[in-house]
Amino acid sequence: MAELKTFKGGIHPPYNKELASGKAIKNAPMPAEVIIPLSQHIGAPNEALVQAGDRVEVGQKIGEAEAFVSAPVHSSVAGTVKEVVEVPNFTGAKVKSVVITVDAEQPEFAKKTGKDLESLTSEEIRDIAKDAGLVGMGGAAFPTHVKLTPPKDKPVDTVIINAVECEPFLTCDHRQMLERTDDLIAGARLLKAAVGASKVIFGIEANKMDAVDALRSKTSSLSDVEVEVLEVKYPEGAEKMLIFALTGRKVPPGKLPSEVGCLVQNVGTAIALYEAAAWGKPLYERVLTVTGPGVREPANLLAAIGTPISALIDACGGFVGNPVKLIMGGPMTGWAQSDTGATVVKGTSGIVVLTSDVVEMGEEAECVRCGKCIDACPMFLSPNFIVQAAKRGQWDKAEMWGALDCFECGCCSFECPAFIPHVDYVRKAKAEIAAMKKK
Repeated sequence: MAELKTFKGGIHPPYNKELASGKAIKNAPMPAEVIIPLSQHIGAPNEALVQAGDRVEVGQKIGEAEAFVSAPVHSSVAGTVKEVVEVPNFTGAKVKSVVITVDAEQPEFAKKTGKDLESLTSEEIRDIAKDAGLVGMGGAAFPTHVKLTPPKDKPVDTVIINAVECEPFLTCDHRQMLERTDDLIAGARLLKAAVGASKVIFGIEANKMDAVDALRSKTSSLSDVEVEVLEVKYPEGAEKMLIFALTGRKVPPGKLPSEVGCLVQNVGTAIALYEAAAWGKPLYERVLTVTGPGVREPANLLAAIGTPISALIDACGGFVGNPVKLIMGGPMTGWAQSDTGATVVKGTSGIVVLTSDVVEMGEEAECVRCGKCIDACPMFLSPNFIVQAAKRGQWDKAEMWGALDCFECGCCSFECPAFIPHVDYVRKAKAEIAAMKKK
């Protein structure tokens, strides 16, 4: 067998995907109330288009901004607006949100028959993505229509579908590749048409060979589509790592993939684009994985945006064992939660519940200068120096050491024998550097 494609650096954490990888996607129960944040994307915040007492329908636009870098928000349910109020989101930040009391009877979304997908222009595809509120569904939540508008002097020749799903525990993309294969391929080709690329590459880790086989069997007659197998390594699915592994191209520090002629999109985003173009369906629900040793019945669920974590845990039989850590997202890049009140947003790929026997709850100690964080860093940074600068409040030095180039994969924290939460310090440094520049 040929050597698998990969990148330099990275780690091999226990993947624990067997908990949910064999579970077919099922619908999550509808909660009695949804809380839908008006800002679920990188970019300008939305303003509410509804107020208390208003009736809303499934797929109705309830939040929008005039800015180009933004993405509208739609109601995931039929119901009545209870209030528009600031509520803490999964990061703990207070975000203006629409609270909706859900009707007992929920209608099916009325699919609209749109144009022939093959005849859509790039401008029409971008407009569809914007109107549907599409964002990157791997976690970053960058507005899709903006990604589909690269600078005119940076033509894109290659669309990469990030089908790696290298985060431990998560299996929602894997299930969608198996269960929505045709829709995924159609969405990928819409992305290709939107930017005028010449080919699509699906990048999939070698621990998902059933997905590789499914995609290859459906694309064997398509000359513009390739399916590549990658080494199982974290963070293989990070944008810059994936581009290098598949094309050998290196995205310069501070630059975007369009700099090297690439566009990278997640599996869920490609399927959502197909749904928006073929059915007129906005992004108001998503597939996510609820898993971990602290969940009784791990599952892959199709959940309405705004569903609280508590409802998803209940749908999976509740907690089991001795749960000590609840994470929204994956265990490497997700956000630890203090309770089950946060709600699903467009970028929520999973809910992971870890028990005391799998979590090392060590106290942070002084750096022992072992260099493991440097060896693991896929961006070739020195995380230890960024942490030192952050601890001293030396934000200019943190920037000099590359804090802004860090994409918070967590390899450094995972490898650190001193239990230093490097990513927390990097996030703090980024916030302070941004504030400093704003002044």
